[in-house]
Amino acid sequence: MTVEPAVPWGVAPEMSMEMSPVLPPHGPAEQFTAGRRAAAAALAAAGSIERTVPRARDGRPLFPQGFAGSISHTGRLAVAVVVPGAEAVGVDIEPTTITPRMAAFLLREQERRLLLGPIGSYTARDLFAAKEAAFKAMNCIRTLGEFLFWQIGLSQSDGALIATYRGESVPLWIRSEVDLSFAVAIRR
Repeated sequence: MTVEPAVPWGVAPEMSMEMSPVLPPHGPAEQFTAGRRAAAAALAAAGSIERTVPRARDGRPLFPQGFAGSISHTGRLAVAVVVPGAEAVGVDIEPTTITPRMAAFLLREQERRLLLGPIGSYTARDLFAAKEAAFKAMNCIRTLGEFLFWQIGLSQSDGALIATYRGESVPLWIRSEVDLSFAVAIRR
């Protein structure tokens, strides 16, 4: 049983986050439906009259104008985050264990050395979720071109986690539970 994530401390007060269980048989169709249910609820909580979130040709959810949002899901849980007035939002939830081999591929040597325990306070799963959330928030910047989420660099500045790619940056918030990492990126 997956624990539902709480909102990470310090995230924008105007952010609305909603969760929806993925119903059996927990396949792609059920995950999509749960994600759209969560998005509709997050839009309602954020004050949007429009609650429908269609899908773009590339698969991204299309939130109503003025309501930046993002959806993520596992086989059991979907989450949606909406931030009115933001340029872009990224959210990711990760239940997967990241092996040392995967971490060596996904994370730069400096990220592993400074951000992972025992020196840093994050797990490889936290940083994987952070890169996914940052990618979603940064993917709308057309000048960045096509890129893959693991090419994003992570660093800390004044205790805050920052994602950077080609001179663009976005702050991240992470909440880690025993069996789930949850990350949010908000681009203003």
